[in-house]
Amino acid sequence: QVQLVESGGGLVQAGGSLRLSCAASGGSFEDHATAWFRQAPGKEREFVAHINWSGTRTYYKDSVKGRFAISKNNAKNTLYLQMNSLKPEDTAVYYCAQSWFRETPNFGAPTSYTYWGQGTQVTVSS
Repeated sequence: QVQLVESGGGLVQAGGSLRLSCAASGGSFEDHATAWFRQAPGKEREFVAHINWSGTRTYYKDSVKGRFAISKNNAKNTLYLQMNSLKPEDTAVYYCAQSWFRETPNFGAPTSYTYWGQGTQVTVSS
């Protein structure tokens, strides 16, 4: 059974940076597409960023393009989300997710992913 554990969340001022990590156990990121989602209070879970199995293709939510970067280290079995120029509207619980497949055409849909972490809180103060 694959388990995903996020870390790196916290409280930061607007304009600051955080790097989230997602460590996998019981499985490997190497042959699977992965993604970050987030959920703010009272809102639905939304797509943030996606990376395919080889790391050659990445996709982002429009509002985070140019500020966030998704990457992974297969040797460490860890997925990352570097978040720069943070805004108060980025405040949410952030989740990592892993697909069964190497590629996921519908990468923005939560249903495309099989395994989920428990989430890490990111709070951006104005």
